[in-house]
Order: sequence, then C-alpha cells, then structure tokens
Amino acid sequence: MSKDTPNPADTTDSPEALDEKKMKEAADRAFAHYFPPAEEKPSKRRKYQLFAVAEGINDPEALLANASEDLLSISAIADDLADDVEGTRRSVALAISRLSDGVQLLVERVLDHHEAMAEAKV
Repeated sequence: MSKDTPNPADTTDSPEALDEKKMKEAADRAFAHYFPPAEEKPSKRRKYQLFAVAEGINDPEALLANASEDLLSISAIADDLADDVEGTRRSVALAISRLSDGVQLLVERVLDHHEAMAEAKV
C-alpha cells in the first residue's frame, strides 16, 4: 500500500497557505500602522496645524500666563463685537465673551495654585 501524499503533507505552496500568508502580512502591516512601537510613535500634532508651542518652552506658569492674556483678549474682542451687532449675533458674541471669561478664571485658579505650590517648596 503506497501513500499519495508526502509525510507530512507539504502545504507551503498551496493557494490556501499563500492566502493565509498574505492575510497575515496585511494584518501585520495594519497593526504596525495603527499601533506603532513606542519609539516610533508619531507626534500628536495635527496634520494641518498652523501654530505650535515651541518645543523648549516647558514652564507651565509662562504657558498659563500667556493663555490667560489670550483669553482676556478674546473676551475684549467679543465684547467690542457685541456692541456693534444686534439680535442673535450679539447673543453669540456675548456668549463667546462669557465662555472666555470662565475659562480665564479657571486658568487664573491654576496659576494661583501653581504659585502657591512653588512658594510652599521654598
């Protein structure tokens, strides 16, 4: 009695094995694309970002102070705009002013907390 297939069966060149190999390669490429290793992880910057904070600026107090000033500027612009428009446009401008005032208060609170922590360390 003779065997028609080798022992063990050679399936490396079969269409099923080739399809399985291609699927595994495609899955590996997709996995590597969406989950890159930690050292190759792309930065979190958006593709079409126009502005960025300079890499060397790591002082939270300086960043928060600038954010606070910018929020005050936004509020002033929105207040001025509200004086020149009527109806729903005025309501929108006042809402922007109020939101920026609220966020500015939050930033100021963080700045106060940061200063208090810095003084406590000294």
